[in-house]
Order: sequence, then structure tokens, then C-alpha cells
Amino acid sequence: MISIGSINVLRVLKTTRDGWLLDGKELGKIRLTNDQITGDVVVGDDLEVFIYASSEGFVATTKKPKAFVNEFAYLKVVATSEIGAFLNWGLDKDLFVPFNEQAVNMEKDHYYVVRIYQEKYKERISASSKLNKFLDLNCDSFLEKEEVELLVYEKTELGYKVIINNECTGIVYKDEIFSSISIGDKKKGYIKKIREDGKIDVSLEKPGYEKPDALAEKIMNLLDEKGGFISISDKSDPELIYKIFGVSKKKYKAAIGSLFKNRLITISDAGIALTKDK
Repeated sequence: MISIGSINVLRVLKTTRDGWLLDGKELGKIRLTNDQITGDVVVGDDLEVFIYASSEGFVATTKKPKAFVNEFAYLKVVATSEIGAFLNWGLDKDLFVPFNEQAVNMEKDHYYVVRIYQEKYKERISASSKLNKFLDLNCDSFLEKEEVELLVYEKTELGYKVIINNECTGIVYKDEIFSSISIGDKKKGYIKKIREDGKIDVSLEKPGYEKPDALAEKIMNLLDEKGGFISISDKSDPELIYKIFGVSKKKYKAAIGSLFKNRLITISDAGIALTKDK
């Protein structure tokens, strides 16, 4: 069965003046134009192509869109009209967003996170920025500490909302973000906590990453390399700490606190230093 809006392997049935006809099975013969292929193609070859509907019927292309049907993507508006907006999704035919599927009125040259879908009872592929109706707001299919793929889609007072594995929504709290983050970013994350109401807290930092002993060793090694002093104290900016050591400020403070208790370092507002008897 042919899957509209995704990659299919179709057999070449016939050559034409401007390309080839492919075996679309229940969809009939599907055309593929010359500009889609570099190299020799003969009758009987199997080709990987993306299938979508146009005003002239079904079309095959060897180009791959930026996202497929039932996926979320961060796409740019290239045109607007009286009936909706059109997004660049990597194909010759732009992706249509009807007015009634726009969470806010879309503007040309702006980017939006959208869900790509196939309209019911039609072959046409469209997109929507009304994301909540495609997201499971209460997920119970994940395990705490599980690694997941994230797409950042909204900034809030608490932090950033993210789409988890293309199916659920979660939040990364702003006081747990130690590197740059923007709407549309794709990031690796980890399930931090699944609340009783099913809502999910997500972390960008691997749980258990850099245990205190390992982190303390890294700090001591850097101190040795830098002549016994580094200008990173417990008052330093969290982003600087994350950039140098890859951990949160909380974990860094715990590690240098342990080193201080063991009289291996001294701590000041300016930074930390190896003790003289080290």
C-alpha cells in the first residue's frame, strides 16, 4: 500500500518525454520528472520517492521534505494569501496552512512550529500551528531518566515547552537551562519527573551525569593545568560553569564544597585555588 506523505519504493514502468511513470499501485501511475534524477534510470528500476498530491494528481519526488506527515517541524512562511499561509518544507510545492489551522495569524518570513497532517477524506497534505490538538498532554508511556528527542515550541514564565518524541508535551524549567535555547531548537533530553497529573518535567542534562567524584577530579585536573587557580567560584554564572564543566551550578557547588571540606582547595569570590600543601 502506498503511503502519501512519506517515502515509498516504486518501480519504473515507462519512460516519457519529460521523465518516467512509476507504479503507484492503488494510486495508479505516478509521474517523476527528469529534473528529479541524476544518473541513468531504466524500466524495472526501484526508486525511493516521496509521494504527495497536487492539482494535477499524485506526484513523486526524490527530494525529502524537512518533515513528514504526522511530524512536527519549525518552518518558514514564504507567502500568505486570502486562504492561508504557505511554508517552505523543502519541496517544490510549498506546504499549505489554512487560516482556521493558524494559532496566530502567520506572517511572511516568520518561522512557526507546525504539525504536518493529511486532511481527512482528502489526499492533500497540510499543516497546523494549533499544536495542542495533536499532542498528548498527559503521557504515561515514558520512564524517568529515559533519553528522548525534543523540539522546543513555546516560551513561558516557567521555562520552555517542548514536544517529546513527536507525541507528548513537557517543560524544561528556566533555572535548569545552562546553554542557549530557542523556539525551533531540536535537542536531546531526559525525562526528569512524571507528575501525578501526567505532566512531564524534562531535563537537558543527563541524570547522574558527572558524579561528584568524577566532577571533583575534573576540577582538580583543570586546577593543575591552570597553575593552581581558576576564576570560577560558587558565585559564577551558571552558563559559564556549564560551558566549562557540563554540569549545573548546583552540582559544581557540591563538588567544590566537597573539595573544600577535604582541604584540597580554597574558595573565594574570585575563584578557587589549590591549597598550598596540595
